[in-house]
Amino acid sequence: MTASADVPVPRRGPKLEPLLLSPDERVVLERWARRASSAQAVALRARIVLACAGADVPPIVVVARELRIAADTVRKWRRRFLTARLDGLVDEPRPGRPPTISVDQVEAVVVSTLEEIPKNATHWSRSSMADRSGLSKSTVGRIWRKFQLKPHLTDTFKLSTDPLFVEKVYDVVGLYFNPPEGAVVLSVDEKSQIQALDRSQPVLPMMPGMPERRTHDYVRNGLTTLFAAFDVATGEVITSLHRRHRAAEFKKFLAKIDKEVPGHLQVHLICDNYGTHKTPAIKAWLAKHPRFHLHFTPTGSSWINQVERWFGFLADQKIRRGAHKSVRSLEADIRAWVKQWNENPTPFTWTKTAEEILDSLARFCQRISGAGH
Repeated sequence: MTASADVPVPRRGPKLEPLLLSPDERVVLERWARRASSAQAVALRARIVLACAGADVPPIVVVARELRIAADTVRKWRRRFLTARLDGLVDEPRPGRPPTISVDQVEAVVVSTLEEIPKNATHWSRSSMADRSGLSKSTVGRIWRKFQLKPHLTDTFKLSTDPLFVEKVYDVVGLYFNPPEGAVVLSVDEKSQIQALDRSQPVLPMMPGMPERRTHDYVRNGLTTLFAAFDVATGEVITSLHRRHRAAEFKKFLAKIDKEVPGHLQVHLICDNYGTHKTPAIKAWLAKHPRFHLHFTPTGSSWINQVERWFGFLADQKIRRGAHKSVRSLEADIRAWVKQWNENPTPFTWTKTAEEILDSLARFCQRISGAGH
């Protein structure tokens, strides 16, 4: 006789042991079965046990079909429950190192990372710290992520030793927030020694699935210096290119600014403390052009000069990945890029007041005051 397609055929094998639940176990299983998505694995196991419970033993295949899971999954968790009851539905501990470590071990890793240096290296790696602590490399990595420790990274800083630091910060930032009426404020500097570099072999263009490729070596084809005056109000830039970087070239650049800025406007220039800005020749030129006023940034504080950010755009978009067979071609590319910038100039928005800058610096000094002790 052929069995009907709607009637399940019981699995051949030993008779199944009845799965009987106590009232307390049923309450717990019904609560687990209603768990949210974050605990669906345990919820499914609870539903399997509830479906298998009772004096009349339901066939495994029937339970599997009702829950739309594999029969072996039903068999596994039914057997686990009969062996360990409710505890059997919780994931078994995995072989290997226990998943938890002590607070003392965590503290030892953090303290060693911050206060010690390995014998044969300048900084810790996950491997060396694992050897030092006796923990696994993955555990060391988790501790470092938790405490935001990155021994492989380093950053730079420089504290200005300018005795007039505070006064200069107030002066420069004051020009950004409250420029004088009837005046233009220009952030001025030189990007010196821009190299005309050409790769030793042609650059291979980007293709689908493959980035642009270039040789690691290059040929130097000369240097140029870009003088730039960034208008902090409009974002427009006055530039001049020279092969040398002396007071004579800076004086020529001042003359160009004088020519391009309308004569009725006062000119306030924000400059760094480079020696070419303070020579007798420059002072004599400024004396003959009284509408020019120089404001110097604190020593070691180029970040306060907005033209430095503009130089960054130029380097990223034109110079760094460029290839030039001559200084002339490099200068032509720079002039073309500057012309395009001035067609749609973008001023930068200065947000920090002088007080906020000084407060931030004070907090930084407090944090590092004990460094190295």
